[in-house]
Amino acid sequence: MGEYRRSPGGGGRATARPAPAVLPSALRVWFGLIASAAALVVVVFGITYAGDSEPGATDTRIGAAVDGVGAPWWHVAVVTDFLGEPGGAVLLVAALVTACLLLRDPRAAVFLVTGAGLTVGTTTLLKPVVGRTIHGDNLSYPSGHTAFLTAIALMLSLLATGRLGLGRAVGVSFVFAAGLLAGAVMGWAQVALGSHYATDTLGGWCIALAVLPVTAWLVDRTADRLAHRRTDGPADPPPERRVGAGRQQCP
Repeated sequence: MGEYRRSPGGGGRATARPAPAVLPSALRVWFGLIASAAALVVVVFGITYAGDSEPGATDTRIGAAVDGVGAPWWHVAVVTDFLGEPGGAVLLVAALVTACLLLRDPRAAVFLVTGAGLTVGTTTLLKPVVGRTIHGDNLSYPSGHTAFLTAIALMLSLLATGRLGLGRAVGVSFVFAAGLLAGAVMGWAQVALGSHYATDTLGGWCIALAVLPVTAWLVDRTADRLAHRRTDGPADPPPERRVGAGRQQCP
């Protein structure tokens, strides 16, 4: 997952020019703290709403505020919801991965696939554990749709931050704002369509914030190790051995 070139001495060993990290080093501490806080929110909400089948007070207020949206906003909500459906999610991830490969950035492509998969997988595993339901027996907490779109926004903004070389303050603000916007849009769509309670969408948003920094760190660590292994090889022979290698000994 890096670029390679021959060493200046002309030997057989290649030296690596690593690909940009998907989680810039300047952002690691901040997003580690954000991930920890988000994971705590997921746990607290999961315990609070475990086994519930009715909206809470906050859910009722927010649901009443967005209930009954008409055209064209209803159509916007339906299109947004499609991005979190299996078919829409696969198409979106495939398009983004293709773009990364065309840009010759396989690390980013792996990050997109891994991040989306782990985010959706985490929400899928948590739903039966929490056991909150909506409209009968439909498991609702946390919202997988909200988690997925938030994860996509976080990953794209992280990749952009690395390529643009944004500083710590600007980078953290940019990535967080992108995730907040994506989570708010998908959360609104889920509540407006009656698919989730508002607190379900907040839980999904926090899932993405908790999973993505860890995923990015793992992808970077794995990619750097693989790049290091590819550049490791037998060292060039010492100069004195190379000079004397072609000599013939006289009897």
